[in-house]
Amino acid sequence: MNTRLCTAAALFASAAVMPYPAFAFDEVVASVKPIHSLVSAVMEGVGNPELLVKGAASPHTYSLRPSEARALEQAKLIFWVGEGLEPFLQRPLETLAANAAVVELSQAHGIVRLGFREGGAFEAHDHDDGHDHAHDAGEHDHGAHEEHDDHDHEGHDHHEDHAHEGMDMHLWLDPMNAKAMVHEIEEALSKADPSNAATYAANAAEVSARLDALMAETASALDPIRGMGFVVFHDAYQYFEQRFGISAAGSITVSPEAIPGAQRLSEMQEKVAELGATCIFAEPQFEPRLVSVVAEGTQARSGVLDPLGAELEDGPELYFDLIRNLTTSLTTCLAQEG
Repeated sequence: MNTRLCTAAALFASAAVMPYPAFAFDEVVASVKPIHSLVSAVMEGVGNPELLVKGAASPHTYSLRPSEARALEQAKLIFWVGEGLEPFLQRPLETLAANAAVVELSQAHGIVRLGFREGGAFEAHDHDDGHDHAHDAGEHDHGAHEEHDDHDHEGHDHHEDHAHEGMDMHLWLDPMNAKAMVHEIEEALSKADPSNAATYAANAAEVSARLDALMAETASALDPIRGMGFVVFHDAYQYFEQRFGISAAGSITVSPEAIPGAQRLSEMQEKVAELGATCIFAEPQFEPRLVSVVAEGTQARSGVLDPLGAELEDGPELYFDLIRNLTTSLTTCLAQEG
């Protein structure tokens, strides 16, 4: 009997010192699907962030629904890329999200930022050339993320001094940039929700290791198509191209919302014929007929590249599926026998 009482007392004592599970943290909003995926992966086991731009909608022209405006009002933490990608968010972040910490991931520590490509097959962009955001990838130490614990995430001041004119905002398509974002996400979550900091840190370490493996896998898969010419619908892929050593020959349009004129389409037809481009890639969000027009009279095949994961299931795996789908689309089209 005494033995039983001692055992029960020991069990009670051990239970008393065990930590209780941390509370869920759900007041988190992410703008677009690739960012939502990375945030979801870091938050796994704690909470589920709200996604604003769902399905195949374009962040360039999106309009907030009332339910999404309420999510911004109630949010404690908001992740976005920046006004160059999600212009619809600029004013709501100032008016609706006054009580939230806003993290602009285009300004993440250690991230590589590239300027728009212009000239030749890459049409000139309408921006103030006085703002030069192009950076040589070699100037950045991608492994230096562990050394910036004092990085500031306070409210909107985090990005007030940064202009975006001239910057290509598709930064997530370089998985090394995704690693920088993951570290930034983990820091912001841990600051906003310190009771779950250990979980965020463990998740971020796992995601970073998976991104390293994804880069090695992708580089190997793209080996057979290096040097092959292709044309994209709009110039969204240079981060992916520079990371993996491939290069688009040109783009059909600058702005995915603007329909290119007859002269531009004629120029691209000539460029495809001149370069012997093997493939022309559409995007699921935009008009595929334009690709057919550009390919007319050439031997180029067509494919689809999806930089936002429009047709993928939301969640932690979407980012990895997005990069793998880009790789598969490129290799499938470019490696076909002529």
